[in-house]
Parts: sequence; C-alpha cells; structure tokens
Amino acid sequence: MSALATELAGISLGDKRLNRRARRLLEKLGDKPTVSIPAACGGWDETRAAYRLFDHEAVTAKRVLAPHIACTGARLREHPRVLCIQDTTELDYTTKKGIAGLGPLNYESRWGLYLHPTLAVTPDRVPLGLLDLYSWAREPGSLGEDKDPNRPLEDKESVRWVDGFARVNELAERLSETRLTYIADREGDIYDLFVEAPCPDQGADWLVRVQHGDRLLSDGRKLRAALEAAPVLTEIRFERPAAKGRSARTVDQQLKVVRVTLKAPARPDRTLVDVTVTALLATEPNPPAGEDPLEWVLLTNLAVETPEEASEKLLWYLCRWQVEVYFKVLKSGCRIEELQLEKRERLEPALAFYMIIAWRVLYLTMLGRECPEMSCDTVFADEEWKAVYLVTQRMPPPEQPPSLDTMVRMVASLGGFLNRKSDGFPGPKTLWIGLQRIPDFVLALEAQRSVGATYG
Repeated sequence: MSALATELAGISLGDKRLNRRARRLLEKLGDKPTVSIPAACGGWDETRAAYRLFDHEAVTAKRVLAPHIACTGARLREHPRVLCIQDTTELDYTTKKGIAGLGPLNYESRWGLYLHPTLAVTPDRVPLGLLDLYSWAREPGSLGEDKDPNRPLEDKESVRWVDGFARVNELAERLSETRLTYIADREGDIYDLFVEAPCPDQGADWLVRVQHGDRLLSDGRKLRAALEAAPVLTEIRFERPAAKGRSARTVDQQLKVVRVTLKAPARPDRTLVDVTVTALLATEPNPPAGEDPLEWVLLTNLAVETPEEASEKLLWYLCRWQVEVYFKVLKSGCRIEELQLEKRERLEPALAFYMIIAWRVLYLTMLGRECPEMSCDTVFADEEWKAVYLVTQRMPPPEQPPSLDTMVRMVASLGGFLNRKSDGFPGPKTLWIGLQRIPDFVLALEAQRSVGATYG
C-alpha cells in the first residue's frame, strides 16, 4: 500500500470491496491529480468503478475523510501545540450547471458550493491533516431575500465557525499532552464563539482576527481606542508571501497588548455574559512606498504578558496562510472546479479524495523544510524512493534511505526544480509535478524486475 493510500487504511464503507476500491481510487487520483477522473483511472472499467463508488449511498465525504481525520489525530498527538485553522473557500461550477444540488455564490449568476475545513498545522507550519469539513450550497433565489437580522445564530451561515470551534474543543478535552489552538480570520469574529471558551484551561485556546474594531468594552470604551492607548510591547519582523496581485515583502510591525472585558451584545433568543479576553494590535508604522500598511487586531482567551508571548501569538496567526496555500493546491493542482459529476451527492465524495491528496502535497513540502534530516521512508514507500533515486541519480539506490530533504529535492527535480544554491527549498508546484511521475517509475521498475526474473 502506498503512503497516500494508508490515509484510507481504516476506511469503513460497510463492504470490504468498497474499502479496497476507495484505497485504489485514492492512489489513481493521487498519481494524476491534474487530469480528469477518466484519464486518471486509465480505462473504462476503472472509470466506471470510480463513478459507481461515488454513486454508492454508503460513500459520503464524511466516511471518506474519517480514516484520514483519524490519522491526523494520531499525528497531532506527537506535538505539544497544534493550530486548528478554519477558513472558507468557494468552488465555482458556473460553467457546469448540469450538477444538481448546487446554488448561487456571491451572485445568482455564479453557481457552486462552499467548503469550510479545519486544517491542523504545527507552529512550524507543517500541515498534519484535516480535522473537520463542513460544506453547503445556498438555496437558489436566496441572495435577494430580506433576512431577519435578529434570527438565531443557528439559522445563519456563520454558525459554521462556532460549530467548528465546538468540535475542536471536544477534541481538546480528550487530549492530555497536546494543546489545541483554534485560529480564524475576520469571519470568525463572533461573540458566541468567545463565550464557548472563556478559560483556556477547560478546552481549546482560540485566536481570532477582529472584524468589529468598534466593539464596546464593559467600561464604556471602544476596543480599538483601548489598544491604541496602550504602549508598544515589542516589535516583530516577518516575510509576507506573494499572492495574486501582490509581491512578497518584509513587514515590520509593532505590537500592543491589553487585557479587556467585552460587553456582551443583546440577543433576542439568549442572554450572553461579558467575556474577558486579551487583545493584540499589530501595526506597520513605516510601510514601503506605495504599499498600504499591514494591520491586524487579534483576540485570544490566552494571557499575553511578555514580548515573547505577544510575538508567538502573531506568528500563530500568520500560520493561517497555510490554509490559503492548501486551497490553491486543491484548486490549481487538483483542478477540482473542473470536475463534471451529475449531482452534489457524487461531487462531495470526489472532493474528499482530492482534499486528502492536496494535503499530502503540502505536507511533504513543509515537512521537508522543517525536518530535512528525517529518513524519507517515513513518508515515502520503499518502492517510491528507490525508483526516484534510480531515475534521478542514474545509480542503484543505497541500502539506507536518503534524508527527506534529499528525497524531496529529487522528486521536485522531476517537476523542473533546478536545485541550485540560490533556489532555496522547492515549492508545492514543482513537488506536485514530480509526485505525479513517481507511479510511472515504480511501474517501470517493477516491470524490469519481472522481466529479469523471467529471462534472467
């Protein structure tokens, strides 16, 4: 079984044949994730088996992800602190309106669904896997409806953030050696979430970027005013990665910290209590010419008393960028918005397979950076690393597996990575391309051995 297929080793679809088919399909899709399902399967029989699998009532996204989530749980137990990052991405199937069960995105003319996963990441940015997934499609015609602003939170899409934290909190209560910290961007700035865990000793910690800087405090002040009046606690420098429409650059920020009590908002269906939290203000007083200053307000239920603790919390928030990279691999690498399936019930299990594949690409990229001396057979099967070594080095593989750093660079070289001193560490794109070539090399090596055994 390949290293990727082990993520489904514990899958339970109620039938051993379905279980085997699911593991085989994960390998097939992982071998060629950028092509269509028929092209990845390599033949009509395998393609038909894949579609039958997606169509089976026992095969849901939840069941497909369950064994991977269990593997993620095992991995996170090896770390003292794990960040549980939630975010939402839209999948646009506007040109494929034949898929039943989808709905409007930000406009009625745009069609698709939303994914809201929880990605477990170490403070060193190594993604350990998925912990949860929530997906939904809006009702056609719902965007123009006048919605009651006083409707219960349970009736709003934003409840996904509170429910997501609740599941992270449940997991935290079962762990004794690993601390979980829930990370959310501005959409997660929901007071009900803060009420769920005012004390970090009782479950998961949380760190949320503020959307409402004018929040009222119990003493009558506004949150932003209280932060601006505080002294600078420390300064921090980090590199902001490039993204669509912007270039990478160095950021120098000042950090201010205050301990405040938020005044509970009035709700028609419940009474909320005031919550005491730590607020952090990160400002960029001298941005480069032509650049807008990078500025955030963060809230957490953890105490922050020292410059080191303040810097640590900001660096945790910066790890949130990993989920954006994950979405990029999922969309650009796996090309999940090109899937053509007849209905949402078929589409969502297929998405679950690709979500596991996208995680593994990002995992190998970051693990190679953070743990370069680790033996490569920890994450690559013997036949995989030996085939890659033989092809890239043009010599028999050694008895001892090379380091993970060496292996990742060899794989990335198959995707165009030049491995010059100035190139740094390979990124997801070259690693992604190289990983797709490994199965062909393994197959060729097995064929060569078979021929040798037959005619030798």
